[in-house]
Amino acid sequence: MMAQSHKMAELPRGTVTFLFTDVESSTRLLREHRDAYPHLLAEHRAALRDAIGRHGGVEVDTQGDAFFVAFARASDAVAAAEDAQRALKDGPVRVRMGLHTGEPVATSEGYVGMEVHRAARIAAAGHGGQVLMSQSTRDLAGRDDVRDLGEHRLKDLPASERIYQLGNRQFPPLRTLYATNLPVPVTPFMGRKRELAEAKALLSRDDVRLLTLTGAGGSGKTRLALEVAAALAEDYEHGVRWAPLSAVSGPEDVMPAVGRALGDGSAAEAAGSRRLLLVLDNFEHVIAAAPEVAALLVACPRVDLLVTSRERLSLQGEHLYPVPVLARNESRELFLARAHAVAPTFEPGQHLDELCGRLDDLPLAIELAAARAQLLTVTQLLERLGTRLDLLRAGRDAEARHQTLRTTIAWSYELLSPEERHLLAALSVFKGGWTLEASEQVAGATLELLQSLVDKSLVRRLESGRFTMLDTISEFAAEQLEARERDRIVQRLLKHQLKLFAEVNLSEEATGPPHMELAHAERPNLDVALAWAQESGHGQNGLRLLLLTEMYWITNDPVAGLERLDALLANAGETVELDLKARALRFRAASFDLTGRDELSEPEYRRSLDIFRAAGEEDQIAPITSRIANSVLRQGDVDRAIVLATESLGRARERNETRDEGFASSSWRWQLSSKGTPRGERSSRTRAPLSRDRQGSSG
Repeated sequence: MMAQSHKMAELPRGTVTFLFTDVESSTRLLREHRDAYPHLLAEHRAALRDAIGRHGGVEVDTQGDAFFVAFARASDAVAAAEDAQRALKDGPVRVRMGLHTGEPVATSEGYVGMEVHRAARIAAAGHGGQVLMSQSTRDLAGRDDVRDLGEHRLKDLPASERIYQLGNRQFPPLRTLYATNLPVPVTPFMGRKRELAEAKALLSRDDVRLLTLTGAGGSGKTRLALEVAAALAEDYEHGVRWAPLSAVSGPEDVMPAVGRALGDGSAAEAAGSRRLLLVLDNFEHVIAAAPEVAALLVACPRVDLLVTSRERLSLQGEHLYPVPVLARNESRELFLARAHAVAPTFEPGQHLDELCGRLDDLPLAIELAAARAQLLTVTQLLERLGTRLDLLRAGRDAEARHQTLRTTIAWSYELLSPEERHLLAALSVFKGGWTLEASEQVAGATLELLQSLVDKSLVRRLESGRFTMLDTISEFAAEQLEARERDRIVQRLLKHQLKLFAEVNLSEEATGPPHMELAHAERPNLDVALAWAQESGHGQNGLRLLLLTEMYWITNDPVAGLERLDALLANAGETVELDLKARALRFRAASFDLTGRDELSEPEYRRSLDIFRAAGEEDQIAPITSRIANSVLRQGDVDRAIVLATESLGRARERNETRDEGFASSSWRWQLSSKGTPRGERSSRTRAPLSRDRQGSSG
């Protein structure tokens, strides 16, 4: 790294913290802001140099839009990066930054050594607006507001690096060699050595790009898939991504879920030409989406797929690996390990083999039985099984094994107290997990009852603090819930979410920082509540919830948001309150905006504007007029767009609406900058912001 802009005496010596910065997507920025690009770049440099100078940084090198800076103290480097990002956050230039602290060698030409290279690689792994740092920088800076992103392998570096992010903003996965979101199991992997070796060998073959692990429910497909994926992670340059499909409602939602697991955009766009392994877990209930999996393999020739499903996908090139039940010695080992976890002095006696056989050597059935070892001996466990499992031994195919699992779950359910049974059934309304507070307010849980279900392995507590149930248990529990009782519980879920999302700044009117991560976590439960509101005649409350989460739908899934909106509007009919209808029409227009249907967005914005005017909500006129201007511009009418943008700006200034003035001013400048731009180029430009409070672009 050559020194271009410093005096050697100024370079910090000894322990030095390096800051590397780089503009994300500079080519796209140049294309979209061709005339303004030199000015934007100059503003970006000025902001960086101001922050660097105020915190004592030495600019070692500057090449194009990239900076290399050295600091004598890690805390100063972090503060400089933070100030620089704060200065740049409202503009179109998005900068990624990386920090690393070490003891480099300073020569007459600057710094040399692996520490410089490591800092540059950390910066390259990030995204625009993101600040990353190494373990050494994090330890020396003493900042508490950092997020642990885990271990990552960086290109050309021999060892993995633990990387931290400054702040809690959500970004796509890091661009690292070994990037994975595989969940970390809370119990050790036991047995399965032969199956693990065979599945790894299959997936390692050049002619195998789709491997499906099949088997009965509860046979351990997911756990084996996680072990296979973890063992092969280093063979994939761009890592391993895990897409759990258990909370997905239907086949149409599979590819959006895969896209979210990959980080950004559609599944094919997010995967692109990257060399990675994608794990699709629990595919059996969305088997109709199999052709889309085939299309993904064609579109992304460097992606391999590992799928778990109770049935094959029936695709060309698919290789199957039927996951067998456990070998008897593995069943015994698993039972004893789980039993000793709850009862350290447990003695199995002489009938353990018989018990494992009666449980068909299915891992889930064995774990459920072992959870009772604190209260029951093996002999008592056998007695309580009765003849029910024997009745299912006539069939040994997959369906029979499924029935064996249902019988085991039913047996476990029958051992619960009436209060525990009621709670287990009530918890089945949740999809994708729930919080302690939600279980109390929606399902009527008490801490003691919930803890009891956790202890009995019917409910699991995740590292995040959320709770979940295995799908098979949840399905069984749901069957125990009467329809009217389910309606009452889901209605409480809807009320709970109305209260929850009223405080997380995801509505259009919110002024605080949005908590998008909550909507991501609660998406399956949102689907449950919104679907119920639509089906049960509670359309207005459904609309309220949808509008409270408007920014989530607009920025993450505008198509699904629009479908929900239209269904709820149809359900509410003419009884919908005017205020809700105006905001719903604005939401509808924004959804069209985000999906490129500008000819549809303009009339919806105007309908919304008419209702707001009639209701006397004057503060809505300026921002919606700006949006109409943007829509008109993208349809090619520059002159009308400028008139509308000017009207919006004038109205905001007339009413002294500072927030709307800033929004309108940005839109007005955007229209003027498009004057003379060919229509084809205008259609590819970054869309103007949809929110007065979120300054990022909308698409």
